[in-house]
Amino acid sequence: MLAACSTGSDTSFSIFVDPAKYDYYTCQQLAADLKGLVKRRQELKSLMDRADQSTGGAAVGFLAYKADYVATGEDLDLLQSTVRSKKCDQDETWRSSAAIR
Repeated sequence: MLAACSTGSDTSFSIFVDPAKYDYYTCQQLAADLKGLVKRRQELKSLMDRADQSTGGAAVGFLAYKADYVATGEDLDLLQSTVRSKKCDQDETWRSSAAIR
């Protein structure tokens, strides 16, 4: 019954990100923000991995970094979707290596 309520749109529900956040950005602005978000997400992942190595660190890592990590991931997903919808030229490092089958 609930399956009938789902939509086939490319957008997904996000708690932390405004869906229209990047609507008025140029491709150059999107590229700059993408680099910053990728770097931030890597930093957060590194901090969480480092926290997991200590006793009780997993809980500390979860409390300190998880919400920011999730928010950054949602922002990154939205940004990548906007880049695709605006048909911006993408750097080779942005593109997926997965083949469509």
